[in-house]
Amino acid sequence: MSLTKSIVDFLLTMGFSAMTWQEGVMLVVSLVLIYLALVRGFEPLLLLPIAFGMLLANLPLAGLNAEPIYKIMIDPATGEHVHKMTDAGGLLYWLYRGVKLGIYPPLIFLGVGAMTDFGPLIANPRSILLGAAAQFGIFTTFLGALALNFVPGLGFSIPEAASIGIIGGADGPTAIYLTAKLAPHLLGPIAVAAYSYMALVPLIQPPIMKALTTKAEREIVMEQLRPVSKLERIIFPILVTLVVSLVLPAAAALIGMLMFGNLLREAASMQSTLHRLMKTSEGELMNIVVIFLGVTVGATANGELFLSPRTLAIVALGLAAFSIGTAAGVLFGKLMCKMTGGKVNPLIGSAGVSAVPMAARVSQKVGQEANPSNFLLMHAMGPNVAGVIGSAVAAGVLLSMCNL
Repeated sequence: MSLTKSIVDFLLTMGFSAMTWQEGVMLVVSLVLIYLALVRGFEPLLLLPIAFGMLLANLPLAGLNAEPIYKIMIDPATGEHVHKMTDAGGLLYWLYRGVKLGIYPPLIFLGVGAMTDFGPLIANPRSILLGAAAQFGIFTTFLGALALNFVPGLGFSIPEAASIGIIGGADGPTAIYLTAKLAPHLLGPIAVAAYSYMALVPLIQPPIMKALTTKAEREIVMEQLRPVSKLERIIFPILVTLVVSLVLPAAAALIGMLMFGNLLREAASMQSTLHRLMKTSEGELMNIVVIFLGVTVGATANGELFLSPRTLAIVALGLAAFSIGTAAGVLFGKLMCKMTGGKVNPLIGSAGVSAVPMAARVSQKVGQEANPSNFLLMHAMGPNVAGVIGSAVAAGVLLSMCNL
């Protein structure tokens, strides 16, 4: 073998020799997302793992997403044909099993439940209506995606439309859970769109909130919430799990883990031994799953699929879903304001899109801009928690409908 041929063969093993233009573009996109996460602070806990997973997936010849290879061989001891693994496949292929099998998103919900105070929702049950109203964006966009079937090259099937619509819930784990089951080939674009809009909540929501409310409405100071007893806090997650899971079994995994996490949070103050489980759920376990989920979801964004008109349509529809959900929550808040004689600030309705707790903080910020003495955060946390429950219920409805 000549030296020249050896050098040529070595050069052909490099990723540069096999890189397509789509992979090159996706590498640039991943670097932009890394910049947004690290420099601009856009949802860094999830955007950075997603961006780096996207980078890894588009490295030519790395084989990180490669499937394992099996060969049929004869067992010398029994003479039977057996499948033997001759290549274990790539790292990301195996980590992705947690997404495909629906394991990671419910574990994220476990951590969210352990970190979130459900007290504002229990103290003001009317908040459930605001959380439900904000899910209007999900079903409106679902129908809008189906309407694109009349546009050549942009049609979406019912499962694909359902996966796109769930972006409007502004709940990344729910979007991933539903998409992995209904349209796994769209997981990359939908996950990136969902988490991008979650990160952009402070930019997207305020103009919509101000356009739909008057200054007088934004200045409304709400009454302090009543104290919530420990018994109520314990019964609530158990009751919600039973009711939602019996009515909508498809939502049991998400709702069940969310409520179990919250039950651990409340029970930890009663039984000190449970404090370890609560801390693990909201801490180490949550962090590990976030890393695995983010990297593997980002790794589904391969250039050939991502750079297409359908992906642009998904991004546009996702923005529409999120905007409609925000508007619906605010408009229903205006209705509640009139029905209660001005006791409800309509701004808290925007928090019904989930995105805990960022959406609630935006309600607080916009309210204080109108009235510096206004404190809406705890009031907005009610619709915010209701939005998390509502998005999981919406996912269950869409999942049940698509599996009929």
